[in-house]
Amino acid sequence: MKRVVSVSLGSSKRDKKVEAEFFGERFLIERIGTDGDLRKFADLLQQLDGKVDALCFGGMDIWVRCGKRKYALREALKLAQLVKQTPVVDGSGLKDTMERETIHWLQREGVVDFRRRKVLLVSAIDRFGMVEELWALGADLRVGDLAFGLGIPALIKSQRLYEFLGALLLPLLTKLPISWLYPTGKEQERIIPKFEPFYRWAEVIAGDFLLIRKHLPVPRPPSPVPLLGKVVLTNTTTPEDVELLSSLGVSLLITTTPELNGRTFGTNVMEGVIVAHLQRRPEELSREDYLRALKDLNWKPTVRKLE
Repeated sequence: MKRVVSVSLGSSKRDKKVEAEFFGERFLIERIGTDGDLRKFADLLQQLDGKVDALCFGGMDIWVRCGKRKYALREALKLAQLVKQTPVVDGSGLKDTMERETIHWLQREGVVDFRRRKVLLVSAIDRFGMVEELWALGADLRVGDLAFGLGIPALIKSQRLYEFLGALLLPLLTKLPISWLYPTGKEQERIIPKFEPFYRWAEVIAGDFLLIRKHLPVPRPPSPVPLLGKVVLTNTTTPEDVELLSSLGVSLLITTTPELNGRTFGTNVMEGVIVAHLQRRPEELSREDYLRALKDLNWKPTVRKLE
């Protein structure tokens, strides 16, 4: 049995361990949260190195991309360099393939028509494949990196402006501590209602679920269900997350990764499964390799209607 472990900076309350079959092989998939403790994260990486088939970074990216430029988050890259034997993945290979294919599959199957649809993508730098396809399809897209990443109450509408700001800011932002840019540890358990007009404007809310959750609006008169009829496109949801979205009125939940025992894991875990199966390092895999693996898995997004 192959073993794939996601070590996460996130809350240990979201931990999960499941067995599943992919490519005709049995896999043990684990998610271990470190509650924002970087030392514990580093220790786990070194303890598991050489003992598992793939190590996945959760709660942080190693690589992000904006336009044609690729950037490494300094703190994450240093952690990845502690691992000497086991392949390390952060999900970026699938963000460039599976998430692109998700947009086209939903469009082709008539699940969501993104053309001129009001879409809020809470962060584009870690969903670079998704943002490029949404712009290409002509979605009425608003990018929330300034708001959801830096707390600046503004959305970006222009692709040109987004790429200009990325080239200007990312060389600096990638040197900052991860916790300044993304909720870690107990911060993942808190919801601080904010940016409610952004949520209300959108017909589709897309991107990292913890960023979506971070500032969800709360029910209050005259809107007891503030997300009534909206579509959420994300992953890494738990049964509690699904219940929360349903209570807020979300009508359709779409996850790019499959549901395993009520839980959808991140792209980092699915990339780990592919890397473990192919027994190759992620830097050795091309976009075609990932697409071929997805085809072998008979992959498609998980679409769930909520009541």
